[in-house]
Amino acid sequence: MRYLLLVCVEELVDPADPPPDDAIETWVATHDATGARVWGDRLADASESRVVRIRAGGATVEPGPLHPAHGAIAGLDILECASLEDAIAVALDHPMAREGVLEVRPFYDWDAAG
Repeated sequence: MRYLLLVCVEELVDPADPPPDDAIETWVATHDATGARVWGDRLADASESRVVRIRAGGATVEPGPLHPAHGAIAGLDILECASLEDAIAVALDHPMAREGVLEVRPFYDWDAAG
């Protein structure tokens, strides 16, 4: 099953010990090698985003992010794991679990939608 790992920054109130400088590179190499990480990348600053809508009045394009909290999204990874628990284990190994916040969300299961 595929999972979205949304990597976000947040103000730390009770920080853990910081990870080593090469922690993200090590996490990527480890989980690429196991096949758990399918793809991922860091995102540009939220100020470069645009919010796009089409409504009855026509199309609008506005500076982003969509919501102030979405400015905290720093990157994303696509995981391939046997279960949500396995995906959570991969997320717990990510250095940003110590320095930010991660959301693990399964992709929609089209086969089960029937």
